[in-house]
Amino acid sequence: MATMITGEPQEREPLSILYRDEHLVAMHKPSGMLVHPTKVDRHEQRIALPLLRDQIGQHLYPVHRLDKPTSGILVFALDPDTARELANAFQAHRVRKDYLAVVRGWPPLGGIIDQPLAPRDPDSRKRKRRKAPQSAMTLYHRLACTSIPISVDGRYTHTRYSLVRLRPVTGRRHQLRRHLKSRNHPLIGDVNYGKGIHNRFFREQYGLNRLMLCAVSLSFEHPVTGEPLQIQTTPDGDFTGVAEAVGLSLQAVTRTAAGIPG
Repeated sequence: MATMITGEPQEREPLSILYRDEHLVAMHKPSGMLVHPTKVDRHEQRIALPLLRDQIGQHLYPVHRLDKPTSGILVFALDPDTARELANAFQAHRVRKDYLAVVRGWPPLGGIIDQPLAPRDPDSRKRKRRKAPQSAMTLYHRLACTSIPISVDGRYTHTRYSLVRLRPVTGRRHQLRRHLKSRNHPLIGDVNYGKGIHNRFFREQYGLNRLMLCAVSLSFEHPVTGEPLQIQTTPDGDFTGVAEAVGLSLQAVTRTAAGIPG
């Protein structure tokens, strides 16, 4: 029987802790927060690792990461052995990850994006020799769709958007964002791979200043006990508010893994 932990932001704490035991701690990372310090964004002060370390008073060991603009579940180990085991699980694709996203258009009800992606250097200012593309696979399921009576790009009288659930099978850099762009359904708020005209519309109409992508579920075997563990969270208020403002209700989809089998 899998252990399921569902968390919501804890108002009394600076960071939202979703799960904690003697080996692991999971938090809800807000959009715009770095996981750890980086030279690329050396002036950013909102960094999950030192903030959570100071909050719980324990040393932390990173085992995976979320992009700065992505919100949702972020797990740290509390000892080196657990960190090594869980990092291996991530690298071996033994961790099931589910995300919610708002995208432009109406993608098919569900499917698989199986498209290799070339490695990307974290520092986009560096120009290096191109490397061969690596295999990359994403499962997706359209949960809801909407059509608003506004011509955002000037071509149609209405504009379509969808709420989708995404499950990356592989873990390539910016995989979800790049895969959705390749299908002409870019994520809203994506300044790197999205459509500027739609991003501006959401910013001006709804005050959106984030990427509409949230990691809502992680499932894996506990690296110490071996028991199945599922950690879930709900999207941030700014995500939910914008989604519902365009007619995409998150009710009944944020707390379940419905939509993608397995």
